Amino acid sequence: MTLSAPARAAVWMTGAILSFTAMAVSGRELAGMHDTFEIMTYRSLLGVVMVLAVAGWAGTLGQITTRRLWLHGLRNLFHFIGQNLWFFAVGVGTVPLAQIFAFEFTTPIWATFLAALFLGERLTRIRLAAAALGFAGAMIVAQPGADFELSPGLVAAALAAIGFAGTAVCTRSLVRTETITCVLFYLTVIQAVLGLGTAFMDGAMAPPSGASLPWLMLVAVCGLVAHFCVTKALTLAPAGVVMTMDFARLPIIAVVGMLFYAEPFLLAVFLGGAFIFAANALNIRNEARSPSK
Repeated sequence: MTLSAPARAAVWMTGAILSFTAMAVSGRELAGMHDTFEIMTYRSLLGVVMVLAVAGWAGTLGQITTRRLWLHGLRNLFHFIGQNLWFFAVGVGTVPLAQIFAFEFTTPIWATFLAALFLGERLTRIRLAAAALGFAGAMIVAQPGADFELSPGLVAAALAAIGFAGTAVCTRSLVRTETITCVLFYLTVIQAVLGLGTAFMDGAMAPPSGASLPWLMLVAVCGLVAHFCVTKALTLAPAGVVMTMDFARLPIIAVVGMLFYAEPFLLAVFLGGAFIFAANALNIRNEARSPSK
């Protein structure tokens, strides 16, 4: 049986979800050993080596072009800001990972509207309903009630979502003309430059240690795998649809937080997760019935 394009996008997003989850654990483990700029710098430098090695082995180095260099720059500026805010949020350690991810998951809302505004993707009622349903699930998990405190970690996660939405929209535009090798090459190179430019702002850059190097390598590998998977998904489905699929990461990270960091695992996580999976099912089914341009 041949899977529809949205269903294949969902398969690729499964790989991205697992990679992003591993990155969250790595980011929390690196807190106290490296600041966010250092993490991004080492991740990007390792990424450059991996992209060149894999592209050289696959014979795709010739696919790297400068046709849309300005858009690569804009994409990576969005991502650099968003990723640094995200690493700061997960590294704080005082906020459960599930709550941080819940606020980060306003990304599909932003991506849906930005894609409609800048890429001409249709803002259908089904897409709006799926985004709203997934966001409702995220808020159920976050439980922003009367005693809710908007901490720096949550503010960073919420702002990171805007950066990630801008990244997704730029990526959706880039994959119309550029290959994944090209996108990942500029991802690593531009962010390595941005990282080096910011890592020394405090006058020093901590070198990798025996304790931090394995986590830095895991961040680099998972980061590239995640971006590869997301980029593949964006070649198959619109940005608003692909980013809504990312809601499934929330219940998974809640389990990780409970198992590894003794974070509470509440009934709200199950209820919110049900909303999230319902949003994904609605989106995938709708896109399979009427593929969008």
